[in-house]
Amino acid sequence: MKLNHLNLCVNDLSDAVVFFQNLFEFRLIEQKGTAIAVMDDLNGFTLVLSSMPARSDDNNQYPKDFHLGFYVSTTSEVDEFHKKLTGFGIGTDTTPKMIRGGYTLYFTALEGILFEITCFEK
Repeated sequence: MKLNHLNLCVNDLSDAVVFFQNLFEFRLIEQKGTAIAVMDDLNGFTLVLSSMPARSDDNNQYPKDFHLGFYVSTTSEVDEFHKKLTGFGIGTDTTPKMIRGGYTLYFTALEGILFEITCFEK
């Protein structure tokens, strides 16, 4: 069994599309106005971005430890990604470091979604 797609709700669909295109090299397949965008990573994974419905109770946040994780092959790819974030004006609170056996960078983007870039280089 293989996970082949994920529907991620975002506050700003346009920003999220540009974010995934520029930082993660996802390709936009189809977009339906400001409601939904379908993207793929050219490796068989489909990312569906949906606009998060506005709520008056200010509860449009993912749980604290929710995150999207990306594995890369080398520690230098983690470092390069950190530089890429800076180039796009996305600040991070930390630099990459060894965490639980992997060289890892955590950062927050898209109004509060946590991202992880990790290498388990041997």
